[in-house]
Amino acid sequence: MFKTKSGKEIFIVDGHTHFWDGSPENQSNVHGKQFIDCFYAYHTNLSPPEQLWEKARFEKYSEDDVYRDLFIDGPDDVAIIQSTYLRDFYKNGFSSIERSTSMASRHPERFIVNGSFDPRDGEKALEYIHYMKENFDIQGVKMYTAEWNGESKGWALNDPAAYKCFELCDKLGIKNIHVHKGPTIIPLNKDAFDVHDVDHAATDFQNLNWIIEHCGLPRLDDFCWIATQETNVYAGLAVAMPFIFSRPRYFGEVMAELLWWIGEDKILFGSDYAIWTPQWLVEQFWEYQIPEDISAERSGVQLTDEIKEKILGLNAAILYDIDVEAKKKQLSGAPVQIAAE
Repeated sequence: MFKTKSGKEIFIVDGHTHFWDGSPENQSNVHGKQFIDCFYAYHTNLSPPEQLWEKARFEKYSEDDVYRDLFIDGPDDVAIIQSTYLRDFYKNGFSSIERSTSMASRHPERFIVNGSFDPRDGEKALEYIHYMKENFDIQGVKMYTAEWNGESKGWALNDPAAYKCFELCDKLGIKNIHVHKGPTIIPLNKDAFDVHDVDHAATDFQNLNWIIEHCGLPRLDDFCWIATQETNVYAGLAVAMPFIFSRPRYFGEVMAELLWWIGEDKILFGSDYAIWTPQWLVEQFWEYQIPEDISAERSGVQLTDEIKEKILGLNAAILYDIDVEAKKKQLSGAPVQIAAE
């Protein structure tokens, strides 16, 4: 748990983390190398120097690394692990639900593991959604609309095959749909991450929560126009967060836009671990204030302590039915260890 300088404890739900294997041994082709190299470029270009990792560790980190970075050295109380398979690039998948669940099972009170599926797989996708619900009781999924699948280089949330999958998610109670709508990653197609399809899917599936990871960057304006009219669309701050260090004024512009357009209840913290670790992000976020001139242009929006608490954990807790006080008691009875067992 994160403690402010005044000693106040802030409940943290890290809404966007991964347990990936991008190592050369798992790469199927040059595209696997390109993908993890691009991730590493984001890491090296947007992180404080003291937070940089060696390339080999970044490509494949251990279960102990995850536990230590998120909960011992890091401030997280709960971490949501997202799945991204990229099976055209990686022999065993980049971050699969099976591997992540095996890791998370050592500390089930700390993790929520989400699944993933590819609508282009047709009936097999529907079968796989049933498999994930029956075997892992998932509450959410992560969608990667630019993922390659054979000859296909992307898909849209409003594709007919996707709608069949979302209908099943709705039926099974898989209500949190995380969608990567942010910067592209080599060799994926930038246009396949466009936000226009969010408008269709959110309108047609009102019972589902659409958490748009990376808040649409670099398409923030388009995202805000959509999210302000769709009550079930939320902004995930993964990728936006590290700009608090590298470009703090730009970060202020992003936060001011989100607060002015969609409000404090629809913004969720995500570290995007292991591209970045959460400790420095949370520390800097807690101390951050939107520059006065940026705030003044948007009705004086501010990042108050109460708003920061919502963004850092309380908003995600609502979406994932986490009883915060009960979870605090549970975690106090199972404190983090000095080293993961």
